Amino acid sequence: MKKKGLFISFEGGEGAGKTTVIREAQEHLTSQGMLCVVTREPGGVDIAEEIRAVILDVNHTLMDERTEALLYAAARRQHLVEKVIPALSQGDIVICDRFIDSSLAYQGYARGLGIDNVLEINRFAISDCMPDLTIWLDIDPKVGLGRINHNNQREVNRLDMESIKFHDRVREGYRILHTKFPKRIHRIDAEQSPAKVAQDVKKVLEQWL
Repeated sequence: MKKKGLFISFEGGEGAGKTTVIREAQEHLTSQGMLCVVTREPGGVDIAEEIRAVILDVNHTLMDERTEALLYAAARRQHLVEKVIPALSQGDIVICDRFIDSSLAYQGYARGLGIDNVLEINRFAISDCMPDLTIWLDIDPKVGLGRINHNNQREVNRLDMESIKFHDRVREGYRILHTKFPKRIHRIDAEQSPAKVAQDVKKVLEQWL
């Protein structure tokens, strides 16, 4: 697929503050006259949102790890063909809250399925449509989960219920991916003040644009 636009994904553990940072990034780019499409994974379109509800349902604790990985890949495929690819094809900037790196960190590394195995599943789902730029909001899981516990407006999902050891492994998975894809993935310290995080993200965006 030939992309006219720019595909930016935001990654991070639970409570990293992606929603706030993405909103500020969108406002920054829009203020410069750029057309931005903001979306999320899993979800973004009706079919993918329904898959999201199945994956994150707190009652689905018996879900097999491979089932989980396949459901994420299926939602990703539908999201791509319905929303992401059309936007990129017309030259928009697509900002996505999570993409393939979440599957690699959560299912590939933290679940123990293997990063390469999960990458192969997702190669089938996405073909060659990888993000041009990925911003990883790195945060200590204890800090991130603490933020979630104090946020009464955020709905708790099945992944929030995992052990701290699981979330530590997710963070380690992101560290491995950062080393594996250093040109694409940029680390931001998400434990800084919100203003400093936003400033660091804007610097990365300006370097790319």
